[in-house]
Amino acid sequence: MQPLPVPCPAPLIPDATGAEAFRDAYREAMAHGTVFVAIESESPRQWTVKADTLTAGSDHAVADAVNEAIRAAILRLVGNREADFGAYTGPVYFMMHGVHNEGRARELAAALHAALYGDLEPLVRAVPSGA
Repeated sequence: MQPLPVPCPAPLIPDATGAEAFRDAYREAMAHGTVFVAIESESPRQWTVKADTLTAGSDHAVADAVNEAIRAAILRLVGNREADFGAYTGPVYFMMHGVHNEGRARELAAALHAALYGDLEPLVRAVPSGA
């Protein structure tokens, strides 16, 4: 399997629903030394977005300003009820439960992935500051 491109288009974000799919996607990210990102189905109308920078290795650094922008975006999503309370806002592990559909989960995962590589533009488009 090839590593995810950076930025990763939403349709290519892995669906890691189930223990085996999650384990495979996580191991793949570790094997390639890339940021782990995936979505998981909680139910037909509830999705989870996950990202983890540990898989990218110790030389992968995310700037404090980027982490703050990601944290602020996740908190806006929680405030707008697009993600459930209790989201993990980093700086290493990120998770948002309760995203209402697969398309939105993929969009958010792709934006988060790009941000974790320093490109905030997809995150700004996906979660505008006025939202």
